[in-house]
Amino acid sequence: MARPAVLVIEDDAPIRRGLVDALTFAGYEVLQCAEGPKALEIAVEANLDLVLLDVMLPGMDGFAILAELRKARPTLPVIMVTARGAEDDRVHGLTTGADDYVVKPFSAKELLARVEAVLRRSPERPSDVHILRAGQRRVDLDRREVTGPDGTTTALSEREAAILRYLAANRSRAVDRDELLHRVWGLNPKGIQTRTVDMHIARLREKLEDDPSSATIILTVRSKGYMLSESVEADES
Repeated sequence: MARPAVLVIEDDAPIRRGLVDALTFAGYEVLQCAEGPKALEIAVEANLDLVLLDVMLPGMDGFAILAELRKARPTLPVIMVTARGAEDDRVHGLTTGADDYVVKPFSAKELLARVEAVLRRSPERPSDVHILRAGQRRVDLDRREVTGPDGTTTALSEREAAILRYLAANRSRAVDRDELLHRVWGLNPKGIQTRTVDMHIARLREKLEDDPSSATIILTVRSKGYMLSESVEADES
């Protein structure tokens, strides 16, 4: 079985070495980076199971990285690791899409327990979905395009692809609108009244369904949200 892969994004060299050593000793495959823009590039492109993300980084802070990462890989677990323990910072990190928030100083034992807990809470998220097969249509989420039975292609927007990726990664349950706003749009849904999720789902159905008025691929679960049909096949990394 492949070892879970963790990316450590931390600019303080002694702290970074300590995190890398602790995770490696615990059996994780560890990548590391010390500056913002490069870290975001690695986080988007590498085959990862979790990211440990510092807030104060050169070139691009952790909150900005998290916001961009949630657009590109909405299902990837992220734990914020920082010395900034103010409540506003913790709330900002969590509402932007962090799965947990660890304040320095912390013990290696505590950090490993949090990593294990986040991965355990997210059993559907160890890998990203790249290809979906829905009836006679093939959906390439990386290229953001749908290939129909006659070979013609239809482009997906970045947000449409992110919605499909998130639904595919959570295919065993219905996902409500607030969760999609949080995980795909990176918004705090509290107090927001919007139909944008439903509008995006309607546009996706037009691109995926033979008859968009009779949904067979993206199902509506009354009072719960949306989920992919069991008939949709997914290829994962």
